[in-house]
Amino acid sequence: MGKAFWIDQEFDRDRDGRYAVHVRKNLDEFEWGDIAPVRFACTAWELATPPSLAPGFVRWDRRILEASCHRNTWDGTLYARVRIVSPLPEELRRSRAWWRDRGWLGWQETFGQYVEPTHQDLARLPFLRASLLVEAPLPLDDLPPEPEGPHMEVEQSAHRAVTVLARELNALVSPVLDQLGGTAG
Repeated sequence: MGKAFWIDQEFDRDRDGRYAVHVRKNLDEFEWGDIAPVRFACTAWELATPPSLAPGFVRWDRRILEASCHRNTWDGTLYARVRIVSPLPEELRRSRAWWRDRGWLGWQETFGQYVEPTHQDLARLPFLRASLLVEAPLPLDDLPPEPEGPHMEVEQSAHRAVTVLARELNALVSPVLDQLGGTAG
């Protein structure tokens, strides 16, 4: 089984702990005073991923277009949203009657990454790009408690939260990517 998410410790270490520095510079992004670790973990994740930090402290499989964590407004729990490049559904691959010689294009790749078409591309050609949206709850068990404020080892808690989230997202999404195989089709 491949890895969907991982922490790029080596890149971070080679750049003098840039994630910890980024967290310290962005303390105003955190909200303090919640007894649950959810808001803190979501902010730590956001600061660890593009576009906030590029390349991200958290890296992901090239088929993952975006990955975010959110506090559920219904009950305060944690859930993830992950958008994944997908092959076209079998119904569209089976017959090209819908194609009508329009020159449909699917996912384009640049340097091995799936990319959205540019406005120039959209002015000339039609695109049909399939993706899957994974939305799922994540367990709170191993998340560190939210620090009481910006003065308490925030960087270490953020690192721990991001590590736990990457592990949980990896367990959730890796089987899906493995089932899809290596291409967008």
